[in-house]
Amino acid sequence: MFESLINIKKAERKPWELFFIGLLYASLSILIVDLLFLKDTVFKNYSSILIITFTVIFCIPFFYYLIKLEEEKDVKMKKGTSLLKEHSKALSALTFLFLGLLCAFVIFYIFLPQEVTAQNFAAQMNAYCNINYPNDVENCINNAGLVQPGSASISLKGNELEKIFVIFTNNFFVLVFVLIFSLMFGAGSIFILAWNASVIAVAIGIFTRGNLLYLSSGFLRYLIHGIPEIAAYFIAALAGGILSVAVIRHNFKDKEFWKVVKDSINMFLISIIVLVAAALIEVLIIPLLF
Repeated sequence: MFESLINIKKAERKPWELFFIGLLYASLSILIVDLLFLKDTVFKNYSSILIITFTVIFCIPFFYYLIKLEEEKDVKMKKGTSLLKEHSKALSALTFLFLGLLCAFVIFYIFLPQEVTAQNFAAQMNAYCNINYPNDVENCINNAGLVQPGSASISLKGNELEKIFVIFTNNFFVLVFVLIFSLMFGAGSIFILAWNASVIAVAIGIFTRGNLLYLSSGFLRYLIHGIPEIAAYFIAALAGGILSVAVIRHNFKDKEFWKVVKDSINMFLISIIVLVAAALIEVLIIPLLF
């Protein structure tokens, strides 16, 4: 039923509509888990993962049909056409979907009672603290983060070059997983993307400490470098998904298949370049602004 809400071709013409779809999907996922599982003695311990699972279930039909459409475009694409230009509408749609998921997670993180939030985002909180405060994870979790409202800093040790390398390396492993999940499951990478949306939402919630005056600063703090970072993941996801569909639909001897392979490799290389740019922004620009 919910997959009929989205017309893929219309979504590419009006990608901003996907923001509200993402908002709806994430909100429904949280409400379903809170209503059905939060009082269960077993499932309540895994509510943070269940929320991501339901979000993925909602998003998979859209993502599957989108990569099918993009694979058809890739086969018909004329030589010399820019890959990013050809797939820009799909990337815009995915970005707005991601922003919708992110905003829903932030809203529920801030406005739900603290004990409910602690269960709904337990795994995400753990991930945030392990990344930002690896030597003080328990205290970070107990205090919902160690930053004060409106303050933030990169806690990695070392000079700027070392920080860039560490951040890029961590993000590159995520990029590889996105590619592998897309190759293996087609739309499988949506799990990693939904997970990242929820972790960033927790980071924004911690940054604001529930103070709405800092909400815009929180979004800027994480989206200035987060948008190119997530764009890199989407480019890799499309590359893997398109190739996955091509494997099913074309014979290995077909020239169309090898054209898709070449374009997928090029898209993955582009995603690496975008990921480097995101790491540079996070280390060199973000500390100057916040």
